[in-house]
Amino acid sequence: MSVDSIGNFLTIIRNGIMVSKPSVDATYSKMAFAIATLMKNEGFVRNVSVKENAADGRKYIHVELKYVDGESAIHEITRMSKPSRRMYVGATTVKPVIGGLGLSILSTDRGIITHKQAKSLSVGGEILCTIW
Repeated sequence: MSVDSIGNFLTIIRNGIMVSKPSVDATYSKMAFAIATLMKNEGFVRNVSVKENAADGRKYIHVELKYVDGESAIHEITRMSKPSRRMYVGATTVKPVIGGLGLSILSTDRGIITHKQAKSLSVGGEILCTIW
């Protein structure tokens, strides 16, 4: 049995938004940190930092969620490619989310990038999640 660390990370954020938490903490992984950094750069979260637990020395990601007039900046966050069914797109078939209001996050040979960057770099890859 495998553990879907990206799915767990997205669920922690989704659950934090549902109860209007100001911030959430998730287990550290390079991919989760790259996804969180993209969300910060695109304006979906306020801040992202890596911290270390003093008790056992494990790293975790601290994500400060963003709210505008009491409403979350993230309306929906969906895991697209799952361990049971991977979803790949080519450079020409990458589609915008909600008419360009949201974004897709892709894992490519150039790293973790948004669908906008993928189109400009003419690269395809695995669609990890969509956010709007």
